[in-house]
Amino acid sequence: MRQWLRRVRGAVGMGLTWAFGWAIAGVLIGVASVLLPGLPWAAFFAVFDAPLPALAVPGFFGGVLFSVVLGVAARRRRFDELSLARFAAWGALGGAALALLPAALVAVGLATATRGIPSLWQGMLVLGGPLILLSAGSAAGSLLIARRAAEREALPRWPRWPRWPRLPRLPR
Repeated sequence: MRQWLRRVRGAVGMGLTWAFGWAIAGVLIGVASVLLPGLPWAAFFAVFDAPLPALAVPGFFGGVLFSVVLGVAARRRRFDELSLARFAAWGALGGAALALLPAALVAVGLATATRGIPSLWQGMLVLGGPLILLSAGSAAGSLLIARRAAEREALPRWPRWPRWPRLPRLPR
């Protein structure tokens, strides 16, 4: 039971970390769309019409999905044993699963496709590209953060203060 709670806590932590990073990425996309109007932003904004910091919501679910992929693919391996490219590939796989989530909801009947998008698959491709790239980048960043934390844990704490000897109690 404790191990499951630990895994759930780790997945939620990964989701919150990714949500924060994706919200910042959304703000940067908005700034880039204003500064670079010549790029084809219309296709992305036709599918994703929410305020750009709202990328935190798919970021959270992407982090949770990546946590599941990582739990299956890298079982019983330490972070120093994993390569950055493989970790990014697992992140891209989690992003692809996140891009397939709307299609699965439409297929089950829990969501409907809007008429503004020519087809559900084209909308998934337009939205799937940024999701896969953000997921791969977030996975690589997560591995770098985890490695740095492991290195910090391995270092001795400085300064080490000497322990003072306890004084004996005086009799009453």
